[in-house]
Amino acid sequence: MKQPKCVLTVLLAMSATCAVAQEQRQDRESQEPARRRVQIVALDECDPGTFNAALGPDFCRNVALGASTKLSDLFAKAAAGTADPSWDFEPDTITLTQGTPLSVVDQGGEPHTFTEVARFGGGFITGLNAPGEDTVPECAGGFSSVAVARTRILQGSELKVGDLPKGKHRFQCCMHPWMRVEVDVK
Repeated sequence: MKQPKCVLTVLLAMSATCAVAQEQRQDRESQEPARRRVQIVALDECDPGTFNAALGPDFCRNVALGASTKLSDLFAKAAAGTADPSWDFEPDTITLTQGTPLSVVDQGGEPHTFTEVARFGGGFITGLNAPGEDTVPECAGGFSSVAVARTRILQGSELKVGDLPKGKHRFQCCMHPWMRVEVDVK
């Protein structure tokens, strides 16, 4: 009979130890809110049939049911100056504390870039630029530029952005230049 009582005592002591450890972890986390990661999501609704026929197999891997934009419609909207709102970074603006990790996750069907630019403007696919909009210097050369290629995010992948200095930062997709984010680092 002494053995079950002993086991119960050990279990109660272990439970109390775990509870104390959990409280200590929560205290540390509440004291370091700036270290929590901030996430930006890249979205699009590419139509696999039209995109893959023109750009190659598996270029578009859209899994959304019933929501898609044909490649020709994407170019037509851009030419008309009305970019497709289904291609977006969410959120569009972020304020964070210096040192906060920033990650960008591509949950869309096709590749994107998350390129820091001095000013917003056109991307390297001129047919997707708004009328009269020139390619910004940071996007020039497309993926043949190592600087642009380093900012590419493939479907289902994550891009981690290094420690941003204090100030305002602008990021855009060099393929779909209406995809824009402003990050204010305090």
